[in-house]
Amino acid sequence: MAQDYDFPRNKDEDEESLQALGKSSQNSASDLDDDENAIAEDYELPGADLSNEDSSVTVIPMQGDEFICSECFLVKHRSQLDHTTEDGPVCKECAA
Repeated sequence: MAQDYDFPRNKDEDEESLQALGKSSQNSASDLDDDENAIAEDYELPGADLSNEDSSVTVIPMQGDEFICSECFLVKHRSQLDHTTEDGPVCKECAA
């Protein structure tokens, strides 16, 4: 449908359409709040009490050919060693 933008507008129609938009946005906002609350119930917040949970992660001690980068504090293989400072070894990623 073609729209003639030069045609004079009726003020009553504009006010009615604004009121209709206001009502529909209030209804959709309440729907969003309900959805957000339902979604938030499924997530656990950081710092939750997990003392009764069992961990399924096996921790492997640092190997002889690995080092801890003094910049990023990640365990890296010796092939990633760039240089050593007085603070300790630095990996290639942090040296770049």
